[in-house]
Amino acid sequence: MQNKGLGGLVYSTEHGDMCPACRQPLTGCRCRESKPKGDGVVRVRREVRRGKEVAVISGVPLTGTELAAFAKALRTACGAGGTLKDGVIEIQGGHLDKLLPRLAAEGWTVKRAGG
Repeated sequence: MQNKGLGGLVYSTEHGDMCPACRQPLTGCRCRESKPKGDGVVRVRREVRRGKEVAVISGVPLTGTELAAFAKALRTACGAGGTLKDGVIEIQGGHLDKLLPRLAAEGWTVKRAGG
């Protein structure tokens, strides 16, 4: 009979202490990465760069690979190119009307910034 509610491996002589959340060695644990700093509001603004519109999204409360995957999903939904730089998602074109409801559907507080 197994004790399912005990939480699993706590210490391994091979890896040392184990993270209780992700069950990985503490040295390789990704769940302890800090969330992006900010006020908890996702801001979407329109910028013009080299004569072309760019939708800029900042304050998304995701890190690392989650943020990269989310940025790719947004680019695909808009049918546009873009990039991810320093935690800020940039999508080519003026897709603010598509992005605002998509971000709000994630459960985040979303504000349109700028003019």
